[in-house]
Amino acid sequence: PPRVYHLTRLPNGLTIATAEMPHMASVAVGLWVGIGGRYEPERLSGTAHFIEHLIFKGTSRRSAKEISEAVEGVGGYLNAFTTEENTCFHARAHASRFEELLDVLVDMFVHSRFAPADITKERAVIKEEIAMYRDQPAQYVHDLLHEALWPNHPLGRALTGTKKSLDGLKRPDLLEFFRANYVAPNTLLVVAGPLRHAEVVRAVRKCAGAFAAGQKPVLIPVVEEQTAPVVRLHTKSVEQTQLALGVRICSRHDERRHALRVLNALVGESMSSRLFQILREDKGLVYNVYSSCDFLEDTGALTVSAGLEHDDLEKSLRLVLRELRRFTEVPVPAAELRRARDYLIGQMELSLEGTENQMNWVGESLLDHGKIIPPSTTREKLTRVTSAEIRAVARDFFRPERLTLAVISPLAKRAALEKCLRRT
Repeated sequence: PPRVYHLTRLPNGLTIATAEMPHMASVAVGLWVGIGGRYEPERLSGTAHFIEHLIFKGTSRRSAKEISEAVEGVGGYLNAFTTEENTCFHARAHASRFEELLDVLVDMFVHSRFAPADITKERAVIKEEIAMYRDQPAQYVHDLLHEALWPNHPLGRALTGTKKSLDGLKRPDLLEFFRANYVAPNTLLVVAGPLRHAEVVRAVRKCAGAFAAGQKPVLIPVVEEQTAPVVRLHTKSVEQTQLALGVRICSRHDERRHALRVLNALVGESMSSRLFQILREDKGLVYNVYSSCDFLEDTGALTVSAGLEHDDLEKSLRLVLRELRRFTEVPVPAAELRRARDYLIGQMELSLEGTENQMNWVGESLLDHGKIIPPSTTREKLTRVTSAEIRAVARDFFRPERLTLAVISPLAKRAALEKCLRRT
């Protein structure tokens, strides 16, 4: 049955959106805020992520244990995530439990205590999280890549902040950031499941007055200054060299994004993609190689990631760059293009069968574009991507001055890597 999307904006600026899925048993509820790591000045680095942790630590009505019991005790699931531009607190359970989920999420969001003892404890927990990521080279190489892609900018800093910035974050800093940004006009309540929009609005109206008034924050824009390839080398004794090659691309508001998504699928998003077939299946150089596309408000990145033998780094990098160059020179064959488009559309449709992914679709769509983009519109745009458009975006973006390489390895030589990139 078709999914029906509805939208209501309350007088205080709080937005309520629903994806009606009458055939589902579960309901997914998400409280979304248009705030994330890129809104933080350097002194406050890690604040949005720190607040995400603290909101679970207890309210004036519930302890941390009672928060989790209120959701898990009815067979539900509760979690949160922070990205560069958004934060989401979300819960899922049987649809009959909707009002309980709503009550818990709103309580956490509006009545969190930010108790000094919890702040001290969570600061230590997040430092452990930072240490964990530092010990995972496949993860840490992406932090290094972002640092090199967006130097001296919040996008170049880890969402967790650093041990130094965390030590500098005091309770008044956290409260001030929270009060300024977690406000009704910057907040969405998204519900996906077998509930009617009218009943969701009715339930939310009862608690809407608790959301604070305020203004939407303004993000810190990216200034692009790169004129030549950049290599960020981290010399470390690791079992496997980690490589992350970033290509600076357009923002999510650029119509070229649809062709870029198909290009990314062709490059390395699946096992039938070119890089997987060449580096793993043909040459046996890697266990895992993949690419991903991130579109932000005013910039973006296509990233190729791989883990490999130390001695195979230059050879593998040359193969990756050769494939990227081929996209600028040779049109993609019709059958390969059709497979890539069908893959993207199929993955999207499979994921949207579930209430949680529908909730994510609506939340991201509203915060990123200011409106709900129906999946059918995205499907149509992907279907219309041509081989000529793919070649055009490859030529626009696969250029030496848009390339940034991060490597964690005991052996790599910067000069040799820079030479490879300049030849693209």
